[in-house]
Amino acid sequence: MRLILDIKSAGKLLILLMMLTAYSSSHGGEFSARRPTHEGGNEMSDEKSAAISPDFEPAYLELHRTGELAERAEKLWKVLEACNLCPRECGVNRLEGETGFCQARGTRLDIASYHAHFGEEKPLVGRGGSGTIFLSHCGLRCVFCQNWEVSHSGRGQRRSKKRLADMMLQLQRRGAHNINFVTPTHYLPHILKALDIAAQDGLRLPIVYNTCGWEKLEMLQVLDGIVDIYLPDFKYWDSEMAAKYSAGAGCYPKIAKQALIEMNRQVGVAKPASDGIISRGLMIRHLVMPNSVSGSVEIMEWIAENLPSDTYVNIMAQYRPAYRAYDYPEISRMISNEEYRSVVNKARELGLTNLDVRGSWWLRD
Repeated sequence: MRLILDIKSAGKLLILLMMLTAYSSSHGGEFSARRPTHEGGNEMSDEKSAAISPDFEPAYLELHRTGELAERAEKLWKVLEACNLCPRECGVNRLEGETGFCQARGTRLDIASYHAHFGEEKPLVGRGGSGTIFLSHCGLRCVFCQNWEVSHSGRGQRRSKKRLADMMLQLQRRGAHNINFVTPTHYLPHILKALDIAAQDGLRLPIVYNTCGWEKLEMLQVLDGIVDIYLPDFKYWDSEMAAKYSAGAGCYPKIAKQALIEMNRQVGVAKPASDGIISRGLMIRHLVMPNSVSGSVEIMEWIAENLPSDTYVNIMAQYRPAYRAYDYPEISRMISNEEYRSVVNKARELGLTNLDVRGSWWLRD
């Protein structure tokens, strides 16, 4: 009897480990393989060299050399006086410590963690990982957010702009292929100031702007010539769904479409080098949600009609109910194979040729 129970327990443990492994291979996995680099934990040892081609130069270096990067940083810092960095346009004076919808505390820079992340897209991860810096707070605040402790509750520690620059340089020395800012919008002034410091001290990794896709054109234009890789979500097709699940953000679809077109104009199609690593381009993420809540088919149609056919599109299958998702019955379950397969098939029918899809078991009949 004891042996039978142990076998059953082992089977359950194996299933759990398989689920965690599958989840960690997708965006934002909390269980991705990494060294202990959470703020307040152990520092990374600088035992590797940067995983970059000697022929590559990131976009921001020229602006740093001319002084324009510092000028743009100062321009954005002044925006904090009546903050309108994101489409919420709260207008609060963050320079005086006021807090807007995103809950970023005045001019404070709160960082949840930083590490070489192996759960991002393969062309970003390579062998050295994506140098991911998770920034606290968020202006969109989806009810199903898997990282709600960071985005909603603001888990993280206060860090200076110089400390952020040091993190970038540590990730470069550790062998990361890029610097990946997660949820950066409300910290744009801080990021640009830190980037200018890091560039002065030898940073030469590409910058990944990892965003929910809800970005104002004016802010994206400030980033022209600074960001190398745009990694936006395209979350919703329908404004009612966006308003319902993302705190009244009914303008999300309209703004996201404008943002994607501008991002593509700036960096073009993401194409890997001979080593399989992408250093420049647009990489779109779309999370398939249950009951067609996200409007996946319509989003694939829009991408096919408005962007190049070889645009990199990651059709994400890892939706799972999190945070307050169980308050909404229609999104209180994981997606089915059929729901995912129908989106992938539609994207292929539309002629999209650069799709990142999950394992074949998701697509089986």
